[in-house]
Amino acid sequence: MSDESIAARIEGLVAEEHELRRQEPSDSKDAQLLEADQQRLRAVEIELDRCWDLLRQRRALRDAGSDPDDAHVRDADTVERYLQ
Repeated sequence: MSDESIAARIEGLVAEEHELRRQEPSDSKDAQLLEADQQRLRAVEIELDRCWDLLRQRRALRDAGSDPDDAHVRDADTVERYLQ
C-alpha cells in the first residue's frame, strides 16, 4: 500500500466522519438510527487512527533509510491504547 493510497483512504474516512456528524442532529429523533451512526462513527475513528499509524510508520522507516513497505497495519487495540 502506497502513501498515496493511505492518504486517499484517510480522505474518504474523514469525509464519512463529517457526514455522520452532520447527520447526528436529524438522526437523534430515532434511537436506533442514532445508535447505528454512533457505532459507525466509532469504527471510522478507529480506522482513521490505524491509517494514520501506518502512514507514520512508513514515513519513519523511509526517514531511517529502511523500506516503507516493511510497515504493517497494527490492530485496533494496539493503536487505540497509545499513550498520548
